[in-house]
Amino acid sequence: MRLLFVASEIAPWVKTGGLGDVAGALPAALARLGIDVRILVPRYPALRSLQATGRFLERFASLGGAMAAAELYEASLAPNLCVWLLDCPDYYDRPGNPYLGPEGRDWLDNHLRFGLLSRLAARLASPASPLAWRPDVLFANDWQAALAPYYLRFYEPAGSAKSVLAIHNLAFQGVFPPQYLDELGLFARDWHIDGVEYYGQISFLKAGIRHADKLVTVSPTYAREIATEAGGMGLGGLLAARAADLVGIVNGIDTEIWNPARDVYLDTPYDLERLADKRRNTEALRAEYGLASRADVPLVGVVSRLTHQKGHDLVAQIGEDIVELPAQLIVLGTGEAAIEVAFRALALRHPANVGVTIGYDERLAHRIEAGADFFLMPSRFEPCGLNQLYSQAYGTPPIVTAVGGLADTVVDATPENIAAGLATGFVCPEASPTAILAALTRAVRLWREEPEGYRQLQRVGMSRDYGWDAPARRYLALFRALLGESPWMS
Repeated sequence: MRLLFVASEIAPWVKTGGLGDVAGALPAALARLGIDVRILVPRYPALRSLQATGRFLERFASLGGAMAAAELYEASLAPNLCVWLLDCPDYYDRPGNPYLGPEGRDWLDNHLRFGLLSRLAARLASPASPLAWRPDVLFANDWQAALAPYYLRFYEPAGSAKSVLAIHNLAFQGVFPPQYLDELGLFARDWHIDGVEYYGQISFLKAGIRHADKLVTVSPTYAREIATEAGGMGLGGLLAARAADLVGIVNGIDTEIWNPARDVYLDTPYDLERLADKRRNTEALRAEYGLASRADVPLVGVVSRLTHQKGHDLVAQIGEDIVELPAQLIVLGTGEAAIEVAFRALALRHPANVGVTIGYDERLAHRIEAGADFFLMPSRFEPCGLNQLYSQAYGTPPIVTAVGGLADTVVDATPENIAAGLATGFVCPEASPTAILAALTRAVRLWREEPEGYRQLQRVGMSRDYGWDAPARRYLALFRALLGESPWMS
């Protein structure tokens, strides 16, 4: 089986969130199962060195509309696994992240930058491709590649690949003004409710949802949530209509990178047999942040975008209550200015108990996962989430809300679940200051009054398999069903 995996970022080179992690790990897991995989990604500056190790494949002078000419390069990563680098310096050789300039605003030509990615993906997945290698399945990720299934269906010859659209976060829909229709190589015939039109705008994601052969998202609960008016963010009706083609598969994590026994960022690696050594990482983290060394107070960690979605405005509201539990708090993240200011102010008021780093630091992210006693993720919605998986693997019970992938991957520490050896963390029924504080209070009480119960949470979490092999097998089964090779078993 041949698979073209299309994404706008790929770890470790270019990453703004979970999509980058998935693009860096899922294709490799699929390749290990015998699928012949090509990852199509824009050639950003961070990928220049990878391009230098590869070979030129083809030049594409024009793919329609106002889209620029581009070249394609191939770099091999492993058996059955290559990266195809879409080289268009006018579009991708820029500072900032893949979507925003250095000042934090969207690039004004994002419709062309990712329209080109989608258009080329469709061409490479069709009989019109100039390359000998052609996929059986086109796997498009998020809005940046979501026009690919549309182009494939209406602008490429019969006999093209089947298409799958993966929705990593429905909140980002690739919406642009209607005057860009011509620039994207689209026509008046595409401007209707079953085409690219979406409330008077062009939506990449809506077009992909309507016309991909199959839809997949990153957890079963999120798949149910987005097919409703409340959780569908304007697309709930369309997703409900396509519910028979919508599948939820929980993400995995890279267990080579996220493994406390081999983590290169830790002063003291540990595992289930050396769980007591985790405490050394806690003390090292406290020292790094200048917090008081207190064996009687648990340390709560946060590594996140500081946004409304992630619920950290609510955490900032109860900051004083967290300190009074008592507990200590370490925050690493960047996002909305008001939330950043609130956390900075909390740290200034409580320098012995609250540490805050505004920004992102991979080293600190690993050290917080290892050093914290609990990890806090109070999201208002969460398609899958990865940090709750990292936390369980590191023996750091997560405190989460009962949404999306958090609900699917964390078992609440009720007395019954603890006794049955099932519990791995604490689940809030809703994203509210009261519910989050109640869950934190339960967690601190267990840590202080029932140390054996707390250790059992750690052991159960660390014993689970969070790797990509099981999710990759689910994807393989989905592709086989799509190609008519075997029935899909949900």
